[in-house]
Amino acid sequence: MRVRKAIIPAAGLGTRLLPNTKSIPKEMLPLVDKPVIQYIVEEAVSAGVEQVLIITNRGKSAIENYFDYAPDLEERLRADGKERDADIVHKVADMADVLFLRQKETKGLGHAVWRAKSFVGDEPFAILLGDDIMLGKKPVLKQLVEASEANDCSAVAIHQVPDELIVKYSSVKLEEKLGERVYRISDMNEKPTLEEKLSQYAILGRYVLTPAIFDILEHTAPGRNNEIQLTDGMGTLVHREKMVGVDFEGRRYDTGNLKGYLESIIDFALENEEAGDWLRQFILDKAELLKKS
Repeated sequence: MRVRKAIIPAAGLGTRLLPNTKSIPKEMLPLVDKPVIQYIVEEAVSAGVEQVLIITNRGKSAIENYFDYAPDLEERLRADGKERDADIVHKVADMADVLFLRQKETKGLGHAVWRAKSFVGDEPFAILLGDDIMLGKKPVLKQLVEASEANDCSAVAIHQVPDELIVKYSSVKLEEKLGERVYRISDMNEKPTLEEKLSQYAILGRYVLTPAIFDILEHTAPGRNNEIQLTDGMGTLVHREKMVGVDFEGRRYDTGNLKGYLESIIDFALENEEAGDWLRQFILDKAELLKKS
């Protein structure tokens, strides 16, 4: 099950980060020195993906422009002797074969994924949510791809979360352990109540699915919020085909909300060669001032 294609749904309105996202796509908000969505495309490429389809809406043209060449800007940078900056700008457009498709109606994540049917064709594919940053020694999507190939089936990223979060995500029922941190999934549900939860394990932001999901999504009725939920479609898929959950090694940042976004900025800036040492000292100095106040 070689995974060559990936979908990044990026058609959400970003209401949790207003007013920033009134005119700037949340996926284009800066995370230190790159926009959020670049980290996600880089993760896909590092997992062996060759083609990426970003699903947008009418307000997300900035994403398309970002992954295009900028000859006027490059020419100006090179004329000013800023070859390194010009190379950085150029390489963004060459990371992968990045394509775009609009979700013309806001009908949920499942509908957005279904729109990519013709792009995917008859092969397994990856989904990376547009506001989830995953940071690990081995890319999280790579962990999923390896589990998918080893078990010849769909694979989803899972992690244990507390009760206050399980009701916001998708709960899964786990069966036998198939490998290190890999489990067979027998059932799942979307945004369960505490009484409905199947376990403390939630699906978080990364998927490798077989193309069988498309016919299922086409016939999936709207669920919560009157939207077509991807989890509802996967809930049907898991009863028709084998599916595994990978308790991934790494850290997840939800950059779609203010606290998660600020947390990611601090952690990524601390690892930045140019700003890391300065920020570390700034935080220590600020902590001392807060102790005295």
